[in-house]
Amino acid sequence: MPVHNNYVENIIRPFAQGRRVWLFANNPLGARDSANLFSLVNVARANDLDLSAYLSHLFEQLPAADTVEALEVLLPWHVRDLLRTARRAA
Repeated sequence: MPVHNNYVENIIRPFAQGRRVWLFANNPLGARDSANLFSLVNVARANDLDLSAYLSHLFEQLPAADTVEALEVLLPWHVRDLLRTARRAA
């Protein structure tokens, strides 16, 4: 076991800094939306995705997703291979 927990502290730092921003969400829906976006970004990072490529793909495909199944296809672990293939081709 390591003597320090720098790795864990670095992972949770954005969440701790985000708390100040969430004070200005103005309403519960804004706070929920911020938390959803933050969660999506961290899951994309955990799946080792290029964040800008994933968010671009997500925002391009999201308007056409009208069912739960179509939304699930856009989750980071489903798009991982597609984005890695596109990155190699570029």
